[in-house]
Amino acid sequence: MVDVDLSQPPFTLLDEDGRDRVRGGVDLAYFDNQEVILDAGQPGEFVFMIHKGEVAELDPTMPTAASRIGHYTAGDLFGAISILNGKSRYRFQAEQESLCYLLPKALFQRLCDDYPAFAEFFRQSLTHKARLLTERRAEGGVTMAGFMLARIGECMREPLVVDQATSIFDAVSTLNASHADSLLVCDGERFGMVTKTDLLNALVIKGLTQERPAIEVAHFELVTASADQYLFEALVRMTRHEVARVVVVEDGKPVGVVELTDVLSFFSSRSYVVSLQVEQADSLDELARASARTPELVRALMAQGVKLRFAMGLLAALNGRIMAKAWGFAIDEAHRDASCLVVMGSEGRGEQILKTDQDNALILADDHAWPGCETQMHDFTKTLIRLGYPSCPGNIMVSNPEWVGTVSEWRERIARWVARRDGDSLMKLAIMLDAHAVAGQTALLDGVRDELFERCRRDEILLSYFARTALRFSTPLTLFGSLKKPQHGIDIKKGGIFPIVHGVRTLALERGIRATSTLERLDALAEDGRLEERFAEDLGEALAMFTELRLRQQLERDGDGEDANRVVVQQLSSLERDLLREGLHMVKDFKQRLSQRFHLEYS
Repeated sequence: MVDVDLSQPPFTLLDEDGRDRVRGGVDLAYFDNQEVILDAGQPGEFVFMIHKGEVAELDPTMPTAASRIGHYTAGDLFGAISILNGKSRYRFQAEQESLCYLLPKALFQRLCDDYPAFAEFFRQSLTHKARLLTERRAEGGVTMAGFMLARIGECMREPLVVDQATSIFDAVSTLNASHADSLLVCDGERFGMVTKTDLLNALVIKGLTQERPAIEVAHFELVTASADQYLFEALVRMTRHEVARVVVVEDGKPVGVVELTDVLSFFSSRSYVVSLQVEQADSLDELARASARTPELVRALMAQGVKLRFAMGLLAALNGRIMAKAWGFAIDEAHRDASCLVVMGSEGRGEQILKTDQDNALILADDHAWPGCETQMHDFTKTLIRLGYPSCPGNIMVSNPEWVGTVSEWRERIARWVARRDGDSLMKLAIMLDAHAVAGQTALLDGVRDELFERCRRDEILLSYFARTALRFSTPLTLFGSLKKPQHGIDIKKGGIFPIVHGVRTLALERGIRATSTLERLDALAEDGRLEERFAEDLGEALAMFTELRLRQQLERDGDGEDANRVVVQQLSSLERDLLREGLHMVKDFKQRLSQRFHLEYS
């Protein structure tokens, strides 16, 4: 038998007998530099597994300079799709002397018949392959937290439900008998939450008698979830809404309650401890200490194999709470309800995991007077720096008067930016499209965003200018074979993340989609029919993969410098290289779609 490494997917989808069949059935072949291994149009006879050397994937229908669409190195395989499709669509050519293991077509087809998961690997979407990578990391020694695998339905409590006539005395008795901290009061089709704290405040602070109906202190604006959602999502909702329990609803009726104690029993790591420290902070010093632990939380989540979409949701909620608490400490109460603090950029989209440059603005009610506002905004910017949010090199911060204004002033600015349509104005429109309120009166932001959508979404010329920016940076597919030094790498932010983020932002603007998260925008575009559901799902998975690769670089380099955006392809596993290649092909496809929709030149 040949001693071939079968420790990478798709061979991990075979059992030991299947892998022995591969070892016993492959041959080793030598290919000279520039030799064509498999030509376009040629029937597929082998699956090629590279032992040593490098192989280029070429599209012979394209001009020579643009024909190179992929690159394969040791550990990669190619040729399987050619067998499944009957012939090869592209040319595979050795770029140096290469050794390849040859898996015969007949054996490959028998393995596909005997192992459906193995066969499906070659037909899978990017989403499924990314899931396989996550599973493999977990098997490789990084234990995925049981919390991540837990569904809400697995740990919810049965709800205590009483009718609307139940007195405060009876409600307390029911809670004591059940050893619970909350109950639901039924009022026809509505359900209201009553906690022990509510009942205590009713008796001691409000002076209500024990005979009064408990419904008088019930909260009917419930934070809800479904039983099949991850417990992690319940954690995100608790953090975002500042509550200690989530009501589980099915067909409009409560079927369970998940309380803080349930969450803590499943998740005893430091992640929720950071959230608690933020909530319990009574001063800026305490808030700064809690905020300083968020990088530690990020490392813990990554080590546990947490899916990046969930991690981004938790960190976005946590950062929002940090800023909201800082706003509460720093700003007089008289100004809070007449103003709205918004975050923008990656923070506004909920995609900032490690703290990077501040991007924030302030919207004031038209009739509100705030003497000394400029001085207080300078102080607030310094406060955020103290909490770990660096100042913005572009000065997009509340300390800059250009990013502070009344609703009317913001509407005038938007009208001016739309009229100018220069690079700076388009950038500012893009920044405001991602604006998300974190403190104060959120309705003020709604009024500004209404103006933005009204002026932009039907302006075809402006949308065309807007979309052009997504095509600004080349897709680094052809760089794979020319990376000579590890420190060079490819800029994953420019080549992969930005085209998706801005392209999706453009389509969301065109369709009037108000979500700010790129992933939520993709979901909405699929629901709207603007993008095919599978394409939207795979594009979102590509974005998550690029973001995770970039995050790993940032953690290694403490987020400093342009090198934190660079990914060295040689340091990736075979499956990671495969996913990166597929993801960048998706970016290229997406940019082509944008160019066709908005009549732009793209090559």
